[in-house]
Amino acid sequence: MRRLAAVLLMLTLAACGAGGSGRGGGDEVQEPWSTPPQPKPAITGSGTVALSCDDTGVRVPASPAGLTPAGTFARLDSLARPLKVEGRIWSDNDERMYVGVVCGVRTAEQFATLVARSTLTAYQGKPALRWTTRTGVRSFMWLERPGTAVYIGATPGLADDIKPIAADITFTA
Repeated sequence: MRRLAAVLLMLTLAACGAGGSGRGGGDEVQEPWSTPPQPKPAITGSGTVALSCDDTGVRVPASPAGLTPAGTFARLDSLARPLKVEGRIWSDNDERMYVGVVCGVRTAEQFATLVARSTLTAYQGKPALRWTTRTGVRSFMWLERPGTAVYIGATPGLADDIKPIAADITFTA
């Protein structure tokens, strides 16, 4: 019985990558409960994060609503076609806030068809879309300039922060 338990333990450890067996020996083992380090957002001197589409720069507060930086994203699954996306993620426990730019949409007509099952609205006189993803993220995006749309998404606990974040975003040409 002891021999069987020792064999099972050895197989379990090998499957997890411990002890160097099965992984080419000596490889660094990542503990299953730890998370890999996340890239830090680029923070400008004024305490903002800089995102851009070509010549249009978008500045977002470095720590929206007192949240902690939690990484980046480079795509939005909700988009009807692939476009360049650059964004940052902030978190507070299980809640997430996403802020980014979507590059390449030139006209209001293109923008209006960008997300299926979205509601067309306006933000500061510009075309805007609202939708909720299958995972419950509440999303808001507006066409700031031809070629640059601004995206803000939040899990339900942070959804009330979408409007204040939108108001804090500034632009450079």
